[in-house]
Amino acid sequence: MTRALVLVDIQLDYFPGGAFPLVDPDAAAIAARTVLDAFRASGEPVVHVFHVSTDPDATFFRPGTPGLAFHPAVRPVDGEVVLEKHHPNSFIDTGLQRVLDDASVTELVIVGMMSSMCIDSTTRAAHELGYGCTVVADACAAPDLRLGETVVPGAAVHAAFMAALDGSFATVTRSDAVV
Repeated sequence: MTRALVLVDIQLDYFPGGAFPLVDPDAAAIAARTVLDAFRASGEPVVHVFHVSTDPDATFFRPGTPGLAFHPAVRPVDGEVVLEKHHPNSFIDTGLQRVLDDASVTELVIVGMMSSMCIDSTTRAAHELGYGCTVVADACAAPDLRLGETVVPGAAVHAAFMAALDGSFATVTRSDAVV
């Protein structure tokens, strides 16, 4: 078994001052850094995925904006793979599967933003492609969501998506259990 860490969209637009801040993204970035440090120390593969919107009406992750940058806690270092994506699923049009297969990866540890979109989509796709998946819940974050007049708090959104993934598409755990 070879495992890899996949960091998804831990970009400045999701943090305070960004174009689409999530609920408590700083804590998630710190937990992601803990996992990243462990992977770097062990020499296991690390893949950073970042989103660039191709929608001309996008309000965040717009080309040429500061919000595209990686959060300082998880900036890539030389030798780590960096892939640009344009869809919630990190496998679509990115070469991620080829990178993982070339490294004989069979297990993924997934961290990042947003629990309710890209983490969910990427995890489900990875599972369907045959990878074993672990999602590190405290290293992910979600936004508040709205359906009509109902506002669903980000913590509840995050918990619901982690609960939906756990056991069916992934093992959901905490950063201290991974390291």
